[in-house]
Order: sequence, then C-alpha cells, then structure tokens
Amino acid sequence: MRIKELLAAESISLNGTCGSKKEALDTMVALMAKSGKIADVETYRKGVYAREEESTTGIGEGIAIPHCKSDAVKAPGLAAMVVKDGVDFDALDGGKVHLIFLIAAPDTKDNVHLDVLSKLSVLLMDEGFTTKLKNAKTVDEFLGIIDDAETKKDAAENEKMSAEAKKEEKTPDAQEGRLVLAVTGCPTGIAHTYMAAEALEKKAKEIGCRIKVETRGSGGAKNVLTKAEIAEAECIIVAADTQVPMERFAGKPVIQCKVADGISKAGELIDKALSGHVSVYQAAGDSHTADEEEGKDSIGHQIYKHLMNGVSHMLPFVVGGGILIALAFLIDGFAVDLNALSLEERANFGTITPLAALLKSGIGGVAFGFMLPILAGYIAMSIADRPGLAVGFVGGAIAANGTSGFLGALIAGFAAGYIVLGLKKLFEKLPKSLEGIKPVLLYPLFGILLIGLAMIYIVEPPIGALNTAINSGLNSLNGASAIILGALLGGMMSVDMGGPVNKAAYVFGTASIAAGNYNIMAAVMIGGMVPPLAIALATIFFKNKFTAEERKAGPTNFIMGLSFISEGAIPFAASDPLRVLPSCIVGSAVAGALSMAFGCTLMAPHGGIFVFPTVGNPLLYLLALAVGSAVGCVLLGVLKKDVTKQ
Repeated sequence: MRIKELLAAESISLNGTCGSKKEALDTMVALMAKSGKIADVETYRKGVYAREEESTTGIGEGIAIPHCKSDAVKAPGLAAMVVKDGVDFDALDGGKVHLIFLIAAPDTKDNVHLDVLSKLSVLLMDEGFTTKLKNAKTVDEFLGIIDDAETKKDAAENEKMSAEAKKEEKTPDAQEGRLVLAVTGCPTGIAHTYMAAEALEKKAKEIGCRIKVETRGSGGAKNVLTKAEIAEAECIIVAADTQVPMERFAGKPVIQCKVADGISKAGELIDKALSGHVSVYQAAGDSHTADEEEGKDSIGHQIYKHLMNGVSHMLPFVVGGGILIALAFLIDGFAVDLNALSLEERANFGTITPLAALLKSGIGGVAFGFMLPILAGYIAMSIADRPGLAVGFVGGAIAANGTSGFLGALIAGFAAGYIVLGLKKLFEKLPKSLEGIKPVLLYPLFGILLIGLAMIYIVEPPIGALNTAINSGLNSLNGASAIILGALLGGMMSVDMGGPVNKAAYVFGTASIAAGNYNIMAAVMIGGMVPPLAIALATIFFKNKFTAEERKAGPTNFIMGLSFISEGAIPFAASDPLRVLPSCIVGSAVAGALSMAFGCTLMAPHGGIFVFPTVGNPLLYLLALAVGSAVGCVLLGVLKKDVTKQ
C-alpha cells in the first residue's frame, strides 16, 4: 500500500483559509468525509478533538498532523490542506501552520496502513519535501510530489537495510561510535511515534553516534531493544506519552520526556544522553543521579503522585458503588413511607425493598467497600512497585474494618509502600538463588505481617479516635460552623478544577458519604458544578468580555456544569486566571455555604443533575446552585476586561 492509495484527490485543498485552529480541524474533517471513508462524521470529529486535547499535533516547522483512530472510520484515509497565510494551531514552536495532514485510522487489528502513515510522517521531516507540497499548483502535482518522494524513500530504506546486513557481518570492534538507545510512543501511536524516531536518528547521525529506536505504535512494538544492546548503551531516551516497560532499564542512565520533545528537542536529548550527567533508573521507581540532582522530584511532588495514583484507582469503585447505593435509597424513598417506619426499620433504610437491598448490600455496598483497600494498595504500589500492592490492600482493609477509616487507609498506603522498600533493601543481601521467592513469598509474608501489626497497634488507636471525633463533630455541625465548612469545601472545588486542592475536597466528600455525612458531599458537588455554569452564563450576558471562539465554546459548559465536570472551565481559567479563578471560587463558596445552610444532602458521589433525585431538599439545592452560578457570572462580568482592551 502506498500513500497515494490513502489520499483521495477530493480530500485535498491547496488554497485553504482558516481563521482558527477549530476552523482548520472542522475543514479537515469535512475534507476527509468527502472520501467516503468515515461512517460517522460527528463521532470521528469528536475523536480528532479528543486527541488534540491530549497534546497539540502541530509539530512545528509549519506542519500539523491531527489524527484519530476510531470505529467511526470505515477504511484508512488521509486528507490534506495547504494554508497559504497560515493558521494558529498551538504548534510546538509557536509558529503558524501552513501544511495540514489529517489521518483517519480504523480501530481494527489490521494495521497494514500504519507503515504507510509512519512513512508520510517521516517524509514531512524533510523541509524540501514540504516546500514542494506548499507550492504545488494542482492536486495532481501534489500527489506526484508525494509519490516521487515515497519511491526515493523506499529505495533509500532498501539500501540502508543492505548496508546494515553487511555491517552485522563485521566484528563488534569494527562498529564505530557510542551507542544511544531510544523508545518513542504517543497515545494513538500513528504519527508522532515515528516522527520522534526519525528526528532522533537524524540528529544521532549528525553527531556521529550510533542509535537504535524502538517504536511503540498502534501496530505494537517494533525494533525492540535487546538485552545486549541495553547493556552496551551509554543512555536510553524514553520519549513517550504512553506506558513503556521500564524494568529492563534498571541500573542504566535514562532520560524520560514527552514524545513531542523527541521531535523538537532531538539534538538536546542526544547531547544530554552522551554527557554522562543523566539519572540512573531504578526499577523500584527511585532514581538517583550520577553527578547531579537536577530533574529530581521534590518530596512534596512525590507524595502527591503516590496519593493521586491511589485516588485515581479508587474513584471508579466510589462512583459506581456510590451511585448504586444512592439509587437504593431513592427506590426505598419512593416505595415506603418514612414516617410510618419504626426506628429499627429506619436504620435499615436503603435495604427495605428487595431491589433496594440488592443494589445497596448485594452490589453497590460491595463495590464501595473496596474504596479504602484500593486507595491504600495503589498508593503502596506507586511507591514500591507491584510487591507493595498486596501489603497496601491489607492495610487499607484493616482501616476499613476498624475505626481509622479514610485517614487510616491513607497512612496504611504510605506505610505499606515504605515497608516494602525497606524489605527490598534488607533482602538485597540474600543469595541470588533466592531471588525468585522474594516477590511471591518474602515480600508478602513479612510485608503483610508488619503492616498488620503497625495498623492494629500503632495506627488504629489514635487515628481511630481522631476519626471518630471528626465524624461526631461533623454530625453535630449546625448554624454558622456548617455554613463555613460548606463555603470552604465549595471554594476548594474551584481552586484548581481537577488538581490536588479540588481532589482533596472531593475525596473528603466521598469519605463523608461512607461515614453517613451526606450534607458534606452536597456542598462538594455543588462547588464543582458552579465554575462551568458561571462561565457559560457570562459568555451570554457579557459577550464583550470573551473572544468569538470563547463565546462559541461557552454554552457547552452548561452541559459540563450540570454533569459535575469542573474541567470544562479550565480553558477559560488558563487564558485569564487572575480574573476567572477568583470569580469561580467565590461563586462556588457561596453555593457550598447555601447548600449547608439549607440542609441539603447528597448520597451519590458523582453525577450532577442526573443524581438530583437522591438530593435532600432538591428545590433549595437548585436555588443554591443558581445563586452561586449567578454570583460567579456577575464577578466575571465585573473583573474581566473587554476583549478590545486586552
């Protein structure tokens, strides 16, 4: 298969005019649709935009290669557009884009098209080739330039393979130059993977060193690095935005960076790899530098990464199980008269009807019960790799079944991780013949024993007492103290919209559901719903404060906000943080305070408007949401400057 077979003449535009990146992407999708290779254009468009949100596909030098791999694609295809005047595309080098290729890849096991697409990506690294394409007068000339370049590329590849075959016949002593290895990979594994590989190979050749690049694309790993090559290498460059097996590099200098750096900073990476000043990678995740400490994570950032690893794995259990439990309460609420129930029956509310009992005790409660063991287990795994997982699970389970609860599970996760790291150090002195039994016997046996003793005799007594006191205090909150807490939690949800402060408030809210404090989760969720809603309202009532592109994107934030997706406000906050963030924080704080003042409750940990039937005092909750959103909207109108004055 050749590039011309993927690029239909009707999908080529040589005189594109685009005023924005969005307009350019929409035009490219329309060109692709003309080829008849897209089954569902809207789904494909969303896939293109989703890939763009991960990182820009504007690779610099006036080129962009947006792409999408999707079930909406019937057959692999290409679309191309030349934009004579250029378009702002958030390119890596900050310049305008003049040449755009859009890739459509079907989500199938048949990856015959990937080699063709990777070849095109590499050709675009040649400035002479791209200049010819930009200056093409007709579509036929455009296709002819590509066909000629591909033919020459194939011939050069064949010569290279013949030369390498002859080179392998020589003795190792005849091999000249120091060896650098690299691994490249991007989330979709179509274009950037191969462009980074080409850029690194080109720079290595200029410098005079040998290089081998393993590409981890959609078709799997190619040119895989061998043990002998890893042992010989001066350094390994891992330029990837996707998961790469790293254990094989233990004890070797390793540079880890984004795949985009492999394209735009290839020379810097090769120079650093040969400098001798690169961190040595350790399989347990603890790297140390040979001659310098630059690039090493701060202690605070390490703790945050470990915590977020636990939280991200915990959330699916919290959301799935929590919503099922909330539905159980909803079913019993419709089926029975709460006032007619005895005290004993009220205590079993949520399990009175058979369906509610199934959802709460049979399914949702089981899923929700994994919350703390999962949190602790994956914190420990982040610290000590796989051997920490079982030890963390046990520590979290002890916290869940005891009185220390969420706080105890947090401590258990970190304690388990560092216990396993200590055991690894201790068992390093054992004979190598016992290496195989360490992960299956020694680490779990001694790790589980030590975390169990630590939790039962050290953590549970004081943390359990503290946790009990906190829960009792929260249950007794009323009046001004409850309103202040609601304002604090609501405001925290807007501080960084998905970042550590937001996550701290959210995790506190979900833990409070488990403890029976449903008013706290209500304040947390309403605080997260306000920022997108306030921004959507502001783009309607204060149009002169926003650009045309922002006004178009504004209404989508109604959906984001009502669905409890705070991240919808991030693009607006990023463009004007000094004015947008304070407006959203105040609006969220007002909503959280009113939710507490009105005595609103929420038994579901997520879902926005879709779980409103589980809200206690729903009309007042809607009022609190409306007031908070209005406050945020008005502040945005007051604080933001007119677009013409910015």
